[in-house]
Amino acid sequence: MDSYSFLLSLALILLFTKIFGIATAHVHLPQVVGALLAGVLLGPSGIGLLHQSDFLVKTAEIGVIMLMFIAGIDTDINELKRTGPAACLIAVLGVFVPILGCGGVYYLFFGSGFDRTSMLKAAFVGVVFAATSVSITVETLNEMGKLKSRVGTTILSAAIIDDIIGIIVLSVLSAMGDSRVSPLATVFKILAFFVFTFIVGFIVYKVFKKVSVNHETSRRIAVWALAFCFLMSYCAEKLFGVADITGAYFAGVILCNLTKSRQYVAKKITAASYLVFSPVFFANIGLKTDLSGINTSIILFALVLAVMAVLTKIVGCGLAARATKMSNRESLTVGIGMVARGEVALMVAQKGIDSGYIDSSVFPAIVLCVVIAALITPVLLKLSITHGKSSGGETEATEPAKECINE
Repeated sequence: MDSYSFLLSLALILLFTKIFGIATAHVHLPQVVGALLAGVLLGPSGIGLLHQSDFLVKTAEIGVIMLMFIAGIDTDINELKRTGPAACLIAVLGVFVPILGCGGVYYLFFGSGFDRTSMLKAAFVGVVFAATSVSITVETLNEMGKLKSRVGTTILSAAIIDDIIGIIVLSVLSAMGDSRVSPLATVFKILAFFVFTFIVGFIVYKVFKKVSVNHETSRRIAVWALAFCFLMSYCAEKLFGVADITGAYFAGVILCNLTKSRQYVAKKITAASYLVFSPVFFANIGLKTDLSGINTSIILFALVLAVMAVLTKIVGCGLAARATKMSNRESLTVGIGMVARGEVALMVAQKGIDSGYIDSSVFPAIVLCVVIAALITPVLLKLSITHGKSSGGETEATEPAKECINE
């Protein structure tokens, strides 16, 4: 009967992640927090009902791949074109300032020299905090009627771009993590991956565009899209040594301009993902969060890292916004709006654990920082908008901004 224990594991995860997700939503917290707490409660650090298994690991991997594919297909190319250079500059500083700051905090606490391993570990921790979970910011801006403002559209676009940059940096680090591969070979593999993605993407996009004319509401479109996602994930990891979630993300980007079937595909795959695979992914992170090793040093590290994670986004993105002629109030609001971390941060942390470049002992501190950043963003954002006059508060966008599923 032990061979059927995976069914009990799946039932408990689905039940508890939903219960905890509803509970956290009622107190205006992200449902991701509830799913993480459910995993911690069910796992070795809680009541010990569940432990990691091959089934949960593989199901969680499918979950993270589907999440990244959804993030890619929800990318709004027109939004990126509209905001242009301002969003790019904000995104670039919003990626590299947190990488340096948060990576520096890790190195300060745990670094043991300027060797390859120590630097890669610090860089991995930094990349965890490079991406932005814009869904939390979108909900707050929408509630306050500022989603279509200059600030709102800029935050949306910058969050999309910094996710792309963060994924590329993750791919570079993942490839560099293999000491048997030379840096030149790593760069060549990554360039080859993007050439491959461009060629395959052009062909697949043309095929899907033609097929979607006659099958806008057919289940076949969503099935083919998901199959393409898995193929790109496999090719990225197996052929080019790039993280599988990178392949999944760009598979979504390739299909994001399918005007006739984009929403249908996103709706179907989102339903499948959030019904089973995504809850397992987030719960599995909770299962991996071992609280038994927490000591004074880890707690201090978590607090310093959380402060750095917040400040680096505010400073990096805020200065970039100011350089693009935004007012001081607008710049501050943009910086705060980019603070939240979520799904993508947890995905990167998972990759770091799998590759051995994020220690299991510091993983609880990283999860705690992600949760703190997600919780503090709505509070700071409301304070920034309501205190003082924000010239970005007026509606300027000509089209409704699209809420994207991002980390």
